[in-house]
Amino acid sequence: MTNAIETVGLSKHFGPTRALDGVDLRIRQGTVYGLLGPNGAGKTTTIRILATLLRPTAGRAAVLGHDVVSEASEVRRKVSLTGQFASVDEDLTGQENLVLVGRLLGLSWRDARRRASELLEAFELAAAAGRQVRTYSGGERRRMDIAASLVAIPEILFLDEPTTGLDPRSRAQVWELVRRIAAEGTTVLLTTQYLDEADRLAERMAVVDHGRVIAEGTSRELKASVGSNSLHVRLVEPGQRGEAQQLVTRVLGGGVLPASDPAEIAARLETAAQAAAVLSALSERSIEVAQLSVGSPSLDEVFLALTGRAAGPAQGEPER
Repeated sequence: MTNAIETVGLSKHFGPTRALDGVDLRIRQGTVYGLLGPNGAGKTTTIRILATLLRPTAGRAAVLGHDVVSEASEVRRKVSLTGQFASVDEDLTGQENLVLVGRLLGLSWRDARRRASELLEAFELAAAAGRQVRTYSGGERRRMDIAASLVAIPEILFLDEPTTGLDPRSRAQVWELVRRIAAEGTTVLLTTQYLDEADRLAERMAVVDHGRVIAEGTSRELKASVGSNSLHVRLVEPGQRGEAQQLVTRVLGGGVLPASDPAEIAARLETAAQAAAVLSALSERSIEVAQLSVGSPSLDEVFLALTGRAAGPAQGEPER
């Protein structure tokens, strides 16, 4: 399978700020690929360069074999971008927005109306077609954004944090749309700071931090980099976490993972017997355990292990 996107040493500087600092990516055609990282990690800058909206400072990038700088017009014919914020006109109805996009793309009035109706039906927006977009819910508006990106079916669709701010039901609807789009053959590059989102959708993913790719692979491969099993201990008293963490470190000989929850300790396990040893040691020190579980590590733990912090705000690319 050929690469739909390839970057080598991709860099972008905004004055003294290095938003991207040598990003290498190879994304196969017909797949969903996730870029994971906190705000400011470089995800949006990467998308904007690949969509020809920014010129790189150094390095090179090719989309479907076309250089994003020297062959920008060819790239634009083959890609579509849904950014972090609504790109449709709030004063127009859903139907009018999609017809307008179709006309701008060169469709006849008849074909633009037909395509608009198809998309409204497919995205479960037919009942809202005659309403102004300003009256839409967050989930309806996000689905409208994606629909507008698909009036002309692109070979590559860039989705920049498509579910930010949505409620769980709306997020699930967007996930289903992404799966449907990919199943029809479109390559999807998805940026997100929701690690469960990448776990559900992406075949492969890259973790980006401070403008660099710090890990790349499938969800299983990334989790295996932390360890085949992980121990989760939730304490009754969060104030005992420091003492408990020292004890767990001593019993396991290291392997404690950073955790964002002040009442929880996570650690790598080599054998299930170690979990029993940890529980026994905590009991001897009168440290009460509310919950203990053993399972495969989550992507959240992968990110914490790689970066030492949760996927919260970071210094890096300017948000636009």
